[in-house]
Parts: sequence; C-alpha cells; structure tokens
Amino acid sequence: MKAALIAPCGMNCRLCHGYIRPRNKCLGCNAPDSSKPKSCANCKIAACEKRIQNGWPTCADCDTFCQRLKDLDKRYRSKYRMSMIENLIILRDHGMDFFLAQQERKFRCPSCGEIICVHRSKCPSCEKPLW
Repeated sequence: MKAALIAPCGMNCRLCHGYIRPRNKCLGCNAPDSSKPKSCANCKIAACEKRIQNGWPTCADCDTFCQRLKDLDKRYRSKYRMSMIENLIILRDHGMDFFLAQQERKFRCPSCGEIICVHRSKCPSCEKPLW
C-alpha cells in the first residue's frame, strides 16, 4: 500500500480492479491522465477547485464533502462494502501511515492472505468467495 495510490476521493487504487488487472492496467488516479481509464481521467472530484487551490492531496481536509463524493460513497458502500468518506475521515483523523496500515489489514483475503479487489466478490489470487 502506497500513499501515491490514494485518490482524492479516498479510493485506494491498489484495491481497484483497474489497477490489479493484468491487461490495460491503470496506474492509479494520481498518475498522468494518459494512463488513466476515461472514467478516472474525467473525474470531477479530482478536479475540485477547492482541493486544488488548498493543495490538498485528498478531500480529507475539506470541511464539507460535495454531493458527487457523497453519491460515490453511497454507491461504493452498497455495491462494494467500502466507504470513501470513511477512508477520508480516517486519513484526516489518524494520518496516512495509520490509514495505509489499516487498509493493509482490512483488505486481505482470509484464505490466502493476498490483497483483494473491492470490485470483486472473489479473491483475485485464490478465487475463493470473499462474502
């Protein structure tokens, strides 16, 4: 887990299907636009003027989360059992090192111990069901 893979919205790109897939691999939301999937390259959350003007790497320091982020968080909580806003609050309250250590523990396959993908219900390494 690396700080460079934490997207402005709080997504840990290391857990994203686009990052771990073998072909047409995404390099993460903080990579140059040419290496991102179209959906990430055009992300309105990453383009937030308030975040950019304040020099914040993520939305964690923002006093109000925008509706786009709230909608994304709602979708991820219901479909993928992960919360962007929870990630941002942990980042804000405990810092990057704590957050990365927590992610390292939280997103491991209980069967093989490898890092899982939040977008899949099976471990990408051993194919065992995660939930």
